[in-house]
Amino acid sequence: MFRSGSGDSQGLFKSVMMAYVVLVLHVLLIAGLGVLVLFFRGIVQYMFWIFLFGAAGIAVSGYLFYRRMKAEGKTLQEMLHSPAFHGRAVEVSFLGGLASFRMGRSSNLVELPDRSIDPSHRLEEPESIRNRELEALLRLLEKNLISPEDYQKAKQEILKP
Repeated sequence: MFRSGSGDSQGLFKSVMMAYVVLVLHVLLIAGLGVLVLFFRGIVQYMFWIFLFGAAGIAVSGYLFYRRMKAEGKTLQEMLHSPAFHGRAVEVSFLGGLASFRMGRSSNLVELPDRSIDPSHRLEEPESIRNRELEALLRLLEKNLISPEDYQKAKQEILKP
């Protein structure tokens, strides 16, 4: 499926797989909250435990970040001023943006590359295709690139059902 030498396709594959993992974790979180509500009489009675597990998750994330920072031999300021974050805002969102926060400013908006479809590859009605071909044929005749006989022959071929 992917060649081992193509770094872009592997990076794309890893990104897509990470997106699927995040999606599955969101579904599991929602399912877990549903189980709490259905079987344990609501979240309110278990707010302490929810807070405790949430704080533990944040602490584990902080520890893993700290460990990576020390492994790379950088300070917190160096990690935050990484070229990957330069001029970009970092947004962390949970549950599809239901709970999110943003760090940094997004003054440098990145313009997406133009990925519009080539007009010749779009689906068109046969009538508009015929009109376009006839216009191109007429331009060839006006520039004397084809003879009037060739024009009539090509025109009949285009207009043939």
